[in-house]
Amino acid sequence: MYRASEKSNSMAPRQQRPLAADIASLLFKVALFAALFVALFSFVFGAYRCGDISMSPNMKDGDMVLDYRLDKNFHLHDVAAFTYKDQRMAARVVAREGDKVDITADGLVVNGSVQQESGVYGATTQVAGGVTFPLTVGKGQIFVLGDNREQAIDSRTFGCVDVASSEGKVLAVLRTRGV
Repeated sequence: MYRASEKSNSMAPRQQRPLAADIASLLFKVALFAALFVALFSFVFGAYRCGDISMSPNMKDGDMVLDYRLDKNFHLHDVAAFTYKDQRMAARVVAREGDKVDITADGLVVNGSVQQESGVYGATTQVAGGVTFPLTVGKGQIFVLGDNREQAIDSRTFGCVDVASSEGKVLAVLRTRGV
């Protein structure tokens, strides 16, 4: 016969943790999450608000741009994030180390071949007071152009971008205006 006094210990009332211990545990978890978030966006990813129209309409003034800082192995047509005159910018890679770049009446010429580019707005022309063409992209450098060629601030103005000092590859563009 079963008696109530022989109940197993699993039915015994549980001792509750003090409220202060639960709050401390929660605060520790929140602080750990915040530290991880800060570390990720300090060393692995970068984020900035686009402040120019060099890549318009693909990136508009006010859009949030996310870049990946650990991959600086740029390929043609990648979008590179970099800093120019204390402003974060992005532009498309059109030439890499050792490539010969020229801008003629036909447009962009890389290694003697006129480039047929899609997604480019406006004519590719030289910039008054900019770099002298033809030029050869130096070791550890890339040549970048904005998609909005007639209004872009890019390598035609300031020359090649050092890969080591670039911010990384653009991963995503988040529209924050006109949505």
